Amino acid sequence: MGKTVRTIAVSSGKGGVGKTNLVANLAICFRKLGKNVLVFDADLGLSNIDVLLQLTPKYNILHLLKGERELREIIIEGPSGIKILPASSGIQELTALDSQQRLNLLSAFESYDDDIDILLIDTSAGISENVAFFCMAAQQTIIITSPEPTSITDAYALIKVLFTGYQEKSFHLVVNCVRNENEAIETFRRLAIATERFLSVGISYLGYIPYDEVVKKAVVRQRAFVEMYPNSAASKSIMQIAKKLSETSVTVKGALQFFIGNLLTMTSERQGVHVS
Repeated sequence: MGKTVRTIAVSSGKGGVGKTNLVANLAICFRKLGKNVLVFDADLGLSNIDVLLQLTPKYNILHLLKGERELREIIIEGPSGIKILPASSGIQELTALDSQQRLNLLSAFESYDDDIDILLIDTSAGISENVAFFCMAAQQTIIITSPEPTSITDAYALIKVLFTGYQEKSFHLVVNCVRNENEAIETFRRLAIATERFLSVGISYLGYIPYDEVVKKAVVRQRAFVEMYPNSAASKSIMQIAKKLSETSVTVKGALQFFIGNLLTMTSERQGVHVS
């Protein structure tokens, strides 16, 4: 009965490894591949993606949770036609949503009737309950890390929490800011050995993003580097990751993933809108 929206959570064990930059540029690459994308800034108390892309939303997630605005009133359009659900900034209570707020947030998607193929969830960094909730709500979880030992250690800690506390067993790894592919594969190998040995959890290698000066230039100008420098090494790597994700099938592993993946579809079907 219609399509299911693919939901992908992107998370990291620590901040500063390029998570939000990956989400923004990955969303634009999906658009270039013909996908309709909604980016959910789930770092609820510290909004980032609107700053990264020089957007000025009138409303944010706080207005939704307070019942002051509906989802369709909050979502804004970003570069290349991607849609963005912005977070709020400096609101501490949003860093730990209670169960009712989480249910209200999921229920709010029922009022949104635009055609969406992919929901990208940009979680906060770390191992908070919010991070775990959004990772469990997604059909796929991408962990981004860098080659630094502290980043690898924190990525392992996040995987450990999601596995031991929530029985999540499937993870995709992206290694950012590497000198070459060999360094990325070595970083993946180190993390994969640790998760296999101590957790009996396998992780899959999704790709890497090389260190590229254009990334910093784009950030300073508050633009997506795949738009400003589409032929750069970093942009080509992001596009490869987007294509790889587009070509892989997903499995709904639980009720929560089924729920969030079908909300946007069900609304359109109830209103008699054909979703191909």
